[in-house]
Amino acid sequence: MIKALQWHAARDLRLTQLEPRQPGPGEVLLQVAYCGICGSDLHEYVDGPHSIPQQVAHPLSGCRAPLTLGHEFCGQVVALGQGVDARLLGQRVAVEPEYRCGECSYCQMGQYNLCESMGFIGLMGDGGFAEQAVVPAYMLHLLPDSVSFKQAAVLEPAAVAYHALNQSSLMAGDSCAVFGLGPIGLLLVLLARLRGVERIYAVDLDPERRRLALEFGASEALDGADPQLQARLRQLSAGGIDSAFEAAGSQQTLSHALHCLRKGGEAVLVGLMGDVQFDAFHLVNNELRLLGSVGYRHVYPELIQLLASGRLDLSRAVTRCLALEQAVEQGFQALLQDKSQIKVLVNPTPALADA
Repeated sequence: MIKALQWHAARDLRLTQLEPRQPGPGEVLLQVAYCGICGSDLHEYVDGPHSIPQQVAHPLSGCRAPLTLGHEFCGQVVALGQGVDARLLGQRVAVEPEYRCGECSYCQMGQYNLCESMGFIGLMGDGGFAEQAVVPAYMLHLLPDSVSFKQAAVLEPAAVAYHALNQSSLMAGDSCAVFGLGPIGLLLVLLARLRGVERIYAVDLDPERRRLALEFGASEALDGADPQLQARLRQLSAGGIDSAFEAAGSQQTLSHALHCLRKGGEAVLVGLMGDVQFDAFHLVNNELRLLGSVGYRHVYPELIQLLASGRLDLSRAVTRCLALEQAVEQGFQALLQDKSQIKVLVNPTPALADA
């Protein structure tokens, strides 16, 4: 039997004993080293389901609730399904947790994050808050010895931030604003700085998150409640921001993002939100661009190379590591209350914990 943390309903996560599953064709079995708690996991915990299938199983995973949460994970390959390269056995790997069919027009164009059946393991299928997880082999990326499991567990949110930067036209010498300083927002700051952007304005309501943004490379950290915020951003950037990243998922931050831009600037939506309003006259009259960014594609290899070279350090985002048995009280509950926590990792297999 293996232990797994399963979602049954909002505020109902259960540490369960499950029969171990063997990998099918094209799949591998991982012994999980670490799995990060994501904002999406918190949303499912607090008032889900949002993405978790209830009545109808996901077309690629075949899963519906109850299911094992967790999509930010890594581990060691311990068994192979039919047709999987034998050289993978025993390898340390990171999981790129997007399902893809490989057959639709988007997959054929290499835009697999837009797959018509797109979903995420750990939200639409059993994921990494477990001692073991079965995953499609196409999700795996080999880890160099110099890349720790803790760093690998932060690759998934880093990939979200990196893809958003790639969607934008932001370049060294430009200015950018990041609204919302959760893990994705802080990683946007970190990766924008790595890209050579020096004028990075980080915005959040929480003073602790603003302090962290300065540590991650922001040039200025501003209070999101400041009634003069838009004017201040335009003044700091000498007329307007080149690229704004909305990573909070709120009406107010979207409005701020659009109204702090220079003419011809762009706003990239990364945070999740429902219906919103914006001033279309302002957008058209200033020839602004409004872009969406979902998931990631083709960024894991580059991020792993940056980690291996030492140019990027994702371990600084890890603020707490927990056993699987502690995940709800000291992980999910703590993240709802403690803004000093950035990335909390769960370690289901103590033998695979980094020294």
